[in-house]
Amino acid sequence: MGKLTTIFKDTAIYGLSSIIGRFLNYLLVPLYTAQMSAASGGYGVITNIYAYVALVLVLLTFGMETTYFRYTNKTHTDSQTVYSTTLIAVGVVSLSFAVLVLLLLGPVSTLMGYADHPDYVGVMAVTVAIDAFLCIPFAHLRQQKKAMKFAALKLLNIVVSILLNLVYFYFMDGEDVAYAFYINLCCTAMLAVCLITEYTGFRWTLDTRLLRSMLGYSWPILVLGIAGILNQTADKMLFPYIYKGDDMLEQLGIYGACSKIAMIMAMITQAFRYAYEPIVFAGVKDKDQHAMYEQAMKYFVIFTLLAYLMVVGYLDILKGIVVPNHDYWVGLKVVPIVMAAEIMMGVYFNLSYWYKVTDRTIWGAVFSGLGCAVLIAVNILFVPKFGYMACAWGGVAGYGVAMVASYVVGQKYYPLNYPLRQMAVYVLMAVILVVMMRYVADTYSLGLVGRMAFNTLCIVFFVSYLLHNDLPADRLPVVGKYFRKAKTVSIHRK
Repeated sequence: MGKLTTIFKDTAIYGLSSIIGRFLNYLLVPLYTAQMSAASGGYGVITNIYAYVALVLVLLTFGMETTYFRYTNKTHTDSQTVYSTTLIAVGVVSLSFAVLVLLLLGPVSTLMGYADHPDYVGVMAVTVAIDAFLCIPFAHLRQQKKAMKFAALKLLNIVVSILLNLVYFYFMDGEDVAYAFYINLCCTAMLAVCLITEYTGFRWTLDTRLLRSMLGYSWPILVLGIAGILNQTADKMLFPYIYKGDDMLEQLGIYGACSKIAMIMAMITQAFRYAYEPIVFAGVKDKDQHAMYEQAMKYFVIFTLLAYLMVVGYLDILKGIVVPNHDYWVGLKVVPIVMAAEIMMGVYFNLSYWYKVTDRTIWGAVFSGLGCAVLIAVNILFVPKFGYMACAWGGVAGYGVAMVASYVVGQKYYPLNYPLRQMAVYVLMAVILVVMMRYVADTYSLGLVGRMAFNTLCIVFFVSYLLHNDLPADRLPVVGKYFRKAKTVSIHRK
């Protein structure tokens, strides 16, 4: 029981710190979009550069975080040797990458479309190299069960980043996008100093035999990681090469900024993952867990659909908070589409447990690779004609294919009786309510208050159906006991 309590406590710390950190980082979006007009292309640069950063980070760590956890728990390996070998491997690769980019800065910057601003590429290459190296000390903190230090440093990094961005972009009224990258470098350097005790005070040892074994374990993880991150970033990296207009950075910035509103769904998925994952793997041998998997999927779909309705229903309010600059509002039509893609990604994530608990992780690479190929194909074929709308629909197509493929194959290897009919009712209801919201908004001149009132009624209808059919009031946490008590009193009176 003590170990289980520790697991849940650490999960709460890691999960909450990650979600809070992601939310705080989310606050940079209104700051950047308020200070940078869409026409300036500044936010388009940020969207494009950070898409590359996400991919490079996966490449430079090449699955060694997970591999470190696996090998440090093997009985025949010395954990200190595993840690040192992992540090050296990731450190050498990261340093080589940074040096190579700096030596070839001109050609690399030209290839990426930043011939006039090679500093963007150089600064971010150094930053991501340091970040990749620091992933291992952070993994070491988790392995050593130093959850509080892990969370504190992660949050410190984000808080300092926000403060420095506020100083430059708000108080100094700055507009140079390069400072967003310089600030990132400063914060990463600060983290490197704060973590110095995690990579000093011991003898660094490279065990080449151990490293070869670790690399054999890590390469499938790398493949899965590349496919997964490309599903999230490929459209933002490809857009400059396949969009034909002269306003490429402006259009990319609009798409990137409006897509951030849909990231609310990603936060919900991540919160669900931190709460759900330990329970799933803890009960992998328990036959009764099947019912839990099935019900968890249903409630995940229900509550993400509720979040979808709330974002779409109150988009007129959210747009002024998340993207205060009116220049970007022309792209708000992508929000419902990107959110639908995020829901599919969340369902795909939940379906992924079948190949994790049966040790068939190669299927994860197959599904993610298939989804990525579809996403890239849609972008290449349709972005030249339809612009960033094709990027949004590419996400739906990619995640949709991965989701369906995972379900079909999963039913062969790990069959589960998901309540598909019940989930379909909620999906259909959500679609009808969204169509009604859009129809009323486009047809009648109700004003902001009138639209919000009607949209609220639609959301209340959805919640009422949920409470009546799948979440009765007496089963609600905290308040449920009062409903049960009232029901008991009523029965006694009768």
